[in-house]
Amino acid sequence: MKIALLNPPYKGKRYSRDSRSPAVTRSGTIYYPIWLSYAAGALDETGDFDIKIIDSPASNLSFENTIKNIKDFSPNLILVNTSTPSVDEDLTLTKKLKSELKHSFIALSGTHATIYSDELLKDNTEIDMVLRGEYDYTLRELAYAIKKENDFSNIDGLSYRKDGNTIVHNKKRPLIDNLDNIPFVSLIYQKYLDINNYFFAAARYPVIMIMTGRGCPYQCSWCLYPQVMHGRRYRFRSVENVMEELKFIKSRLPMVKEIGFEDDTFTADKNRCIKICERIISEELNINWYADARADLDFETMELMKKAGCRLLIAGFESGNQKILNNIKKGITLSQSIEFMRNARKLNMLVHGCFVLGNPGETEETMQETIDFAIKLNPDTAQFFPMIIYPGTESYGIAEKNNQIKVNKFDDWLKDGLHRSVVDSDNLKSDAVDAYCRLARRKFYLRKNYIFYKIFQSVKNPEELKRNFKAFKTFSRHILR
Repeated sequence: MKIALLNPPYKGKRYSRDSRSPAVTRSGTIYYPIWLSYAAGALDETGDFDIKIIDSPASNLSFENTIKNIKDFSPNLILVNTSTPSVDEDLTLTKKLKSELKHSFIALSGTHATIYSDELLKDNTEIDMVLRGEYDYTLRELAYAIKKENDFSNIDGLSYRKDGNTIVHNKKRPLIDNLDNIPFVSLIYQKYLDINNYFFAAARYPVIMIMTGRGCPYQCSWCLYPQVMHGRRYRFRSVENVMEELKFIKSRLPMVKEIGFEDDTFTADKNRCIKICERIISEELNINWYADARADLDFETMELMKKAGCRLLIAGFESGNQKILNNIKKGITLSQSIEFMRNARKLNMLVHGCFVLGNPGETEETMQETIDFAIKLNPDTAQFFPMIIYPGTESYGIAEKNNQIKVNKFDDWLKDGLHRSVVDSDNLKSDAVDAYCRLARRKFYLRKNYIFYKIFQSVKNPEELKRNFKAFKTFSRHILR
């Protein structure tokens, strides 16, 4: 039995569906299809299926070439990865796939499909089923059911069309507790993808992205995956299991220059973070890696991470106004962010700072405070996004209730593939938020001191030169407009 796992094309652009805010980035970053790949691992380990992962945005496959690729493979089941901004494009493709491959089952997965499973099945007859939530084992059970011609009634997390018209929603699938049972995603990348197709502007190239845990215990009101897919509880792999994958990457993928721990908050469990670092040090793995961290991370843990090879921390500073931070339930203080950056500089660690404009309660004055705060913190790189709300999150529910969403279709979540604000609040319009994001990028990146710093960094270290140059080629087209 053949199964195609598809990350569809998006308007001919390098679009990252599995990033926390799906879009085409200004820096050229393109994420791995992480969740498709983990689901592929659950199939691959059985040895019972012929699998193909097609990542059209990363492989620069057009709409037509994607269809041809799938037709040539002729799968029994096609799993299509979706996201809120791309769902209209994705549905256009599924219609074409069904017309060309009438006997193939077509399923959707992803955050958007999870929230709108009922509407998607009712309005799109070419879709046979939706895999809701965390779908690794849902896909595997579905594959066996199709192979053995069984019914789908006992597959948790599955919504499907029965007898042509009836929509059935099976019970919610429990979250996976024993993540050690899931195959290494790096193995799946090696077997089915080309790692040279993926890039993160703040990391050394080529980079590989893995998850050492799922879920996040914090309460940020806009954050998508913890609210829709993986829950508010941090479930994690054992230290031993993580170490085994790091050794696999080191031995089997020696070309990798950096490993990304893409957990929502890798430092959420401090003791586990320490144990992983201690093992990396004691076993002398000698690897470069990055991780998402909270701004309340203490100096001692940060120092240990540095000794273990952590080159880069990704921190959500979000705002330069404490009231705004409280509004979005961030749970940090401005003084903690300042101390975080002070400690990172002491240790010569790079920081990629994340800032959000247009939050609830925001004004032009508070957005300017955030720009000034970002320049004061002065991380190695920074991103300035408008507050992006997605179905299924607390932020989306509030905006919808208050009639603040200014667009009428999901395709308008992006403009030319790039992030934009879709919220008009009482005291701040979306166009103003987008304008301040552009202003923030120019003020941050076009500083004379920052430009000299980047030149010096690139001259001093050839690896930094490679990633700086690769990011600048794409980013400069936007920043210099």
